[in-house]
Amino acid sequence: MNDTPDSFEIKELARLLPEPIAPDLPQRAHDLHKERLMRLIDQDQRNANAPAPARRPVLRRPAVLLPAAGLAVAGALAAVLALNPSPSGPGTLEAKAATGTPAAELVLDRASTVALAMDAEPVGENDFVYVRGMVRAADLTSGKPVLEPLHQWEAWFPQRPGKVRKIGYTRENGEITQLNGEVEAQAAGGTAPGFDRPTYRWLAELPNDPEELLKRLRELPRVQRSEDQDQAVFEEIGALVCAKLMPPETAAMLYRATALIPGVRSAPDATDATGRHGIGIVRDSRNGERTEWVFDKDYTLLGSRTYLVRDTPMGPKGTLLDAIAIQERGVVGKVGDRPN
Repeated sequence: MNDTPDSFEIKELARLLPEPIAPDLPQRAHDLHKERLMRLIDQDQRNANAPAPARRPVLRRPAVLLPAAGLAVAGALAAVLALNPSPSGPGTLEAKAATGTPAAELVLDRASTVALAMDAEPVGENDFVYVRGMVRAADLTSGKPVLEPLHQWEAWFPQRPGKVRKIGYTRENGEITQLNGEVEAQAAGGTAPGFDRPTYRWLAELPNDPEELLKRLRELPRVQRSEDQDQAVFEEIGALVCAKLMPPETAAMLYRATALIPGVRSAPDATDATGRHGIGIVRDSRNGERTEWVFDKDYTLLGSRTYLVRDTPMGPKGTLLDAIAIQERGVVGKVGDRPN
């Protein structure tokens, strides 16, 4: 007998459950459990009459790999994974960069200049943006992070201007998985271009002033709901610059906007998922996590990682939670294709 919850019941729970009374989960936790819920709905629809499948592991996916936004029901389902926020705010990273390391403002300014010098790649409405990288993620099934092996990740993001029901496709370990939009968007016919589905054309229309761009990001409902809004904005920008293809001017403005976020610092030695070293742009969250962007000596973004900077209920200081090394971006004609 298939005891997987009926998809209608799941959607009803998502609609009817009240906002959680407990403090908000970190944005990455919202995203993680939102992805898990959407996969459950998809699997139930495909296998309504099949035996219940084995339980999927709960993977801590890098935020850059997930559809954006979280659900209130995800918070209700995942409350057991919440970490106790530190009342002192971001706090174990030194106030000044190590001797010889450029300040964050200088690193981001140089990254902005490099981004502006990149060639703009033509992207059509019927194309897919392709991204490939190497990733690691923590399996949280046991409540403690257990790292999966380093493996290749590929993604295809449709560029259609209207609403779509599938906002992307990923391939890991030979299996292609569809990425759904929000439950509410699905009910309304699909997800339109926006922060939840940032198409190349939509990204080109973002404000070309860093302060205006930062203001736009801070107005996002999921940022407004976060207990650590500066960290939420930092992660929003990281999800865009690390695993999306965008106009050079947009990338430059996002780096300049990042320099305006309180708590952003540089680090002398950062590493991506494959061990490539570079200069880091980092920020510590209130729950003890450090998100780190890695730039090479030419100030090109290599990837990112997240790890614990103090002992928490999730694990000891230094525990790696997720990491990605970006290897290729491009434009292709259909899912499964790779750039020439």
